[in-house]
Amino acid sequence: MIYRRRRNRQGLPGGQFTFRNSQNQVISGPGDGDYIFLRDEHGAQWRGIADRQPDDTIRYRFRDEAGNSISGVSDGDGITLRDQKGNTWRGFVD
Repeated sequence: MIYRRRRNRQGLPGGQFTFRNSQNQVISGPGDGDYIFLRDEHGAQWRGIADRQPDDTIRYRFRDEAGNSISGVSDGDGITLRDQKGNTWRGFVD
Protein backbone atom coordinates (compact mmCIF):
# COMPACT_ATOMS: atom_id res chain seq x y z
CA MET A 1 0.00 0.00 0.00
CA ILE A 2 1.29 3.45 -0.88
CA TYR A 3 1.05 6.16 1.74
CA ARG A 4 1.14 9.80 0.88
CA ARG A 5 2.10 12.42 3.42
CA ARG A 6 -0.73 14.86 4.01
CA ARG A 7 0.26 18.42 3.25
CA ASN A 8 -1.17 21.18 5.32
CA ARG A 9 -3.77 23.18 3.49
CA GLN A 10 -2.33 26.65 3.85
CA GLY A 11 1.34 26.00 3.06
CA LEU A 12 2.33 26.68 6.66
CA PRO A 13 5.75 25.66 7.96
CA GLY A 14 6.13 22.21 9.39
CA GLY A 15 8.94 20.27 10.99
CA GLN A 16 10.81 20.57 14.27
CA PHE A 17 10.13 23.84 16.12
CA THR A 18 12.75 25.12 18.61
CA PHE A 19 12.42 28.25 20.78
CA ARG A 20 14.89 29.69 23.32
CA ASN A 21 14.48 32.63 25.71
CA SER A 22 17.08 34.93 27.32
CA GLN A 23 17.56 32.52 30.26
CA ASN A 24 18.41 29.73 27.75
CA GLN A 25 15.21 27.81 28.49
CA VAL A 26 14.15 25.69 25.53
CA ILE A 27 10.74 24.70 24.18
CA SER A 28 10.74 22.34 21.20
CA GLY A 29 8.64 19.81 19.34
CA PRO A 30 7.10 18.75 16.04
CA GLY A 31 4.37 20.47 14.09
CA ASP A 32 2.73 20.78 10.70
CA GLY A 33 1.19 24.26 10.89
CA ASP A 34 -2.35 23.21 11.71
CA TYR A 35 -1.20 21.51 14.89
CA ILE A 36 2.05 22.13 16.80
CA PHE A 37 3.03 20.19 19.92
CA LEU A 38 5.87 21.54 22.09
CA ARG A 39 7.38 20.40 25.37
CA ASP A 40 9.49 22.55 27.68
CA GLU A 41 12.37 21.60 30.01
CA HIS A 42 9.96 20.99 32.91
CA GLY A 43 7.79 18.58 30.92
CA ALA A 44 4.89 20.98 30.38
CA GLN A 45 3.09 20.43 27.08
CA TRP A 46 2.29 23.38 24.81
CA ARG A 47 -0.22 23.00 21.98
CA GLY A 48 -0.58 25.57 19.28
CA ILE A 49 -1.44 26.58 15.75
CA ALA A 50 -0.04 28.75 13.00
CA ASP A 51 -2.29 31.08 10.99
CA ARG A 52 -1.29 32.80 7.78
CA GLN A 53 -2.33 36.46 7.84
CA PRO A 54 -3.45 38.51 4.78
CA ASP A 55 -0.02 40.21 4.61
CA ASP A 56 1.70 36.74 4.37
CA THR A 57 3.09 36.83 7.90
CA ILE A 58 2.45 33.78 10.06
CA ARG A 59 0.98 34.21 13.54
CA TYR A 60 1.68 31.54 16.16
CA ARG A 61 -0.41 30.89 19.28
CA PHE A 62 0.42 28.36 22.00
CA ARG A 63 -1.28 27.42 25.28
CA ASP A 64 -0.16 25.02 28.01
CA GLU A 65 -2.17 22.86 30.41
CA ALA A 66 -2.06 25.54 33.12
CA GLY A 67 -3.64 28.15 30.84
CA ASN A 68 -0.43 30.11 30.10
CA SER A 69 -0.07 31.43 26.58
CA ILE A 70 2.69 32.44 24.17
CA SER A 71 2.05 34.17 20.84
CA GLY A 72 4.02 35.88 18.12
CA VAL A 73 4.86 36.15 14.42
CA SER A 74 7.49 35.00 11.97
CA ASP A 75 9.70 37.64 10.39
CA GLY A 76 11.29 35.61 7.60
CA ASP A 77 14.52 34.95 9.54
CA GLY A 78 12.86 33.21 12.46
CA ILE A 79 9.95 33.31 14.86
CA THR A 80 9.59 35.74 17.75
CA LEU A 81 7.16 34.92 20.56
CA ARG A 82 6.23 36.76 23.76
CA ASP A 83 4.73 35.13 26.84
CA GLN A 84 2.38 36.55 29.49
CA LYS A 85 5.29 37.69 31.67
CA GLY A 86 6.89 39.70 28.85
CA ASN A 87 9.70 37.21 28.15
CA THR A 88 10.76 36.98 24.51
CA TRP A 89 11.33 33.62 22.86
CA ARG A 90 13.27 33.40 19.59
CA GLY A 91 13.07 30.30 17.42
CA PHE A 92 13.06 28.62 14.06
CA VAL A 93 11.60 25.67 12.16
CA ASP A 94 14.05 22.98 11.12
